[in-house]
Amino acid sequence: MGRVALPRAKPEGSGNVSLYAAHQKVYPKAVRGPVRRFKWAMLAACLALYYLLPWLRWDRGPGLPNQAVLVDVANARIFLFSIEIWPQEIYFLTGALVLAAIGLFAVTSLFGRVWCGFACPQTVWTDLFLLVERWIEGDRNTRIKRDAAPISRDKALRKALKHAAWIVIAAATGGAFVFYFQDARQGVVAIPTGSASLETYVFFALFTGTTYLLAGWAREQVCTYMCPWPRFQAAMLDEQSLVVTYRGWRGEPRGKARAAGIGDCVDCRACLHACPTGIDIRDGQQMECIGCGLCIDACDEVMHKLQRPPGLVAFETLANLAASDAATMGMPPGPVRQLCGMKARAPVRFARPRSVMYAGVLGLVAAVMLGAFLMRETATLSVLRDRAPLYVRLSDGGIRNGYTLKLANRRLAEPALALELVAPPGFQLLVQEAPLDEAGHPRLRLAPDGTTEWRALVSLPPGRPVAASTPLRFRLRDAAGRVQLDESSVFLAPERGSP
Repeated sequence: MGRVALPRAKPEGSGNVSLYAAHQKVYPKAVRGPVRRFKWAMLAACLALYYLLPWLRWDRGPGLPNQAVLVDVANARIFLFSIEIWPQEIYFLTGALVLAAIGLFAVTSLFGRVWCGFACPQTVWTDLFLLVERWIEGDRNTRIKRDAAPISRDKALRKALKHAAWIVIAAATGGAFVFYFQDARQGVVAIPTGSASLETYVFFALFTGTTYLLAGWAREQVCTYMCPWPRFQAAMLDEQSLVVTYRGWRGEPRGKARAAGIGDCVDCRACLHACPTGIDIRDGQQMECIGCGLCIDACDEVMHKLQRPPGLVAFETLANLAASDAATMGMPPGPVRQLCGMKARAPVRFARPRSVMYAGVLGLVAAVMLGAFLMRETATLSVLRDRAPLYVRLSDGGIRNGYTLKLANRRLAEPALALELVAPPGFQLLVQEAPLDEAGHPRLRLAPDGTTEWRALVSLPPGRPVAASTPLRFRLRDAAGRVQLDESSVFLAPERGSP
């Protein structure tokens, strides 16, 4: 496959056969073409999104952070523009991950490994590091010759400059990551001046180091050995999935450009030299192929020079590839074979059972998440009854239970709600430090975008018969008398006959 040197078996009697094969460095060649231009556009979009998003501002009102995207660990909040996610709403993040997974499955079933080839962070940052490497050290052949040459002043300077540039990019990547967890404007000053927290420096160093290692050194080994996606993504493909393929019916047999009786493939190995993982697309579908399509641009450039039609390597379905193979079987190379092969192609069927299933599941999960988001409560009430002691016997013989009322308000408004106790006759409610309204109900004020705790005491005068457990309800009403929050609890008392 052009990437790993396979061990050669030793002659019989010469000792054990080594199972170790030294890694051979891959030197991808720069190519030009529509696929490469699209990859540049995706690279620019992904990098701009990652690096610039923490700097966007979003006015949420006084007392709240104005960073558009922020994971506020200290206050247990996630801010996404106008959306605010509380710890109790972590299921929204779970739903988002489920949507992303299903979307990835659906896209893979339609277009193959486009995520790996165009939007995966490993691909994006490796492309960026390769671009810097080419600027400083030159293209494929120049880099191969320089690496094989003995150390020199020019070689040392270029290597040092390249790694310095990589470290700067890696540091910017690590810094951008920590800016998602703290204010970017404060962090960009705190990190270089040494005034940031220890956690900030730990994660900054972690992401700087991993970016430098994975994008600068590991590269294709991450895709081949570390990433689990190539090992099960084939289960999402079928004969109608668009994948990068070599049209062997047109290219075989290979040979020199001017030789008689050969196909369009002149065995120039341009596709192999352009591949970032070092594989030969002519060997068929392989786990190492990330579907980036750079081999398409490399091959089309050669076809243009030879004045032959492009598309020897192309995005194609396996069904069309098999149909073209069958239609051209036994034909000699030439225009007739190409004509028959192209006529055997059928339009790609995007609407098929697999894609319809993915679309249905994706739509269902999206609808559930949207419904949950639209119906999310802006305020919640939690009632925690005292567990020690379960009840208190008062000096006059009455019984009292204590409760902690926790009110969470996700709005910036500061409403005041009247608390009503729904219980059998005789029960009395007292909320410490809460004023009473005209009807004698405690009036509880909710803190804007925060939580408020109130201490409530429910008592029963002596002489009133009561069960060991009596259900209660704490009900909050607004100024118009509408019920806003309602939570149940119980009132515990000693069993009859107990002291």
